[in-house]
Amino acid sequence: MTGTGAPAPEPSQRVFLFLEGPSSPLFMKIADRLEAMGHACLRVNLNIGDQIFWRRRGGHAFRGRAENWPRWIEDFLARHRVTDLVLLGEERPYHQFATAAAKRLSIEIYVVEMGYLRPDWLTLERDGMSTNSHFPDDPDHILKAGRGLPEPDWKRRYSQTFLAEAAYDLLYNLPNAFLWFLYPHYRRHALYHPLVEYGGWVRKLLRETRRGREAAATIALLERGRGPLFIFPLQLQTDFQLRAHSPYHDQQQAIREVLTSFSRAAGPDARLVVKVHPLDNGLVPWAKSIVQEAKRLGIGSRVVFLDGGNLNALIRLAAGIVTINSTVGLHALQQRKPVKVLGVAMFDVERLTDRQPLDTFWQAPRPPDPDVCDAFFRLVAAAIQVRGNFYSKAGTDAGAEAIATRLDARTVNEPDAFIDPPPRKRPTKRARV
Repeated sequence: MTGTGAPAPEPSQRVFLFLEGPSSPLFMKIADRLEAMGHACLRVNLNIGDQIFWRRRGGHAFRGRAENWPRWIEDFLARHRVTDLVLLGEERPYHQFATAAAKRLSIEIYVVEMGYLRPDWLTLERDGMSTNSHFPDDPDHILKAGRGLPEPDWKRRYSQTFLAEAAYDLLYNLPNAFLWFLYPHYRRHALYHPLVEYGGWVRKLLRETRRGREAAATIALLERGRGPLFIFPLQLQTDFQLRAHSPYHDQQQAIREVLTSFSRAAGPDARLVVKVHPLDNGLVPWAKSIVQEAKRLGIGSRVVFLDGGNLNALIRLAAGIVTINSTVGLHALQQRKPVKVLGVAMFDVERLTDRQPLDTFWQAPRPPDPDVCDAFFRLVAAAIQVRGNFYSKAGTDAGAEAIATRLDARTVNEPDAFIDPPPRKRPTKRARV
């Protein structure tokens, strides 16, 4: 282990430890503000990308083997008198051991993620998301807690470009790929090597203009078509919302289940759009496999694959949205559309989403209760969201200021949005067939 010159904390001082975060200056900026408030801030770098995005004092390097990490991080937490742990992705293997040790030592845990209320919001929750989330799932509690809270400010405040996101991602991952020997035992949580992912992205970008035209034309055809239209948005294969908080081993399993149910139970004039995630790397041939499966089930003419296009325009056409646990469900609820959740999501709440079996959903989808929906969004915005983003100067400045202020004041999940123990259960994985 190596460290850089952070002074020893005072006995009564709060000590914030940052672990892996986004490929963004956000965590550095949060630490700057927390130290200005009188707190101490440390970072454990697990790879060279982490080190690049922590260009300040308080950095320590873990270069050991993964099997030594659990004992090492627990010793680090105790020795440095850490009081608060801040990270992105609590289901990452390194973070699972760190959060378990933190709980044994009564250390507060805070998870930062992309916002539920995108595009220019950030999530800040105690302990974690989905099955780790303490956000209430009782509609009556949500109605009471949300009463009197202001309507969220939906006006977009901060913009970030795909170019900026890609540049930060390259700055994080390329050094990890080429300078791996600086942290020789680091194990990535991603499913693909970054160079393989970038190869997929290059191929997609070369077809970007064509894909955009085809998607717009497809949506125009869907708008002129007849029969109820359902949307099934795909997620990223690497997404821990899919890997850890759903009953599926992979997305292919969910696709088979949705298509099979649609073929069995949807009306003869119903249509289904399967939309690829906008950040999908193109390494899995989703279109080919979905078209083949739809043909096998006899619904080839009623299933449309879509890569690109305006999501909100598509949702406006929808009779309902089926999702594993994508935040597309939240976009749909904002438009008061029926949403069926197949995995675990913090927005899967009675009278908000449709709790009927999937086969029944195709026949009679239920829209959200307007009062529960309004209270839900007010409470989410007030308790576990801040304005900002990961990849622009103005967005990271605003996000860092808001997050540091809430951490300092201990107001995360307030008002009245922390239920202990977490009210959602981790699903059992389906048997592979």
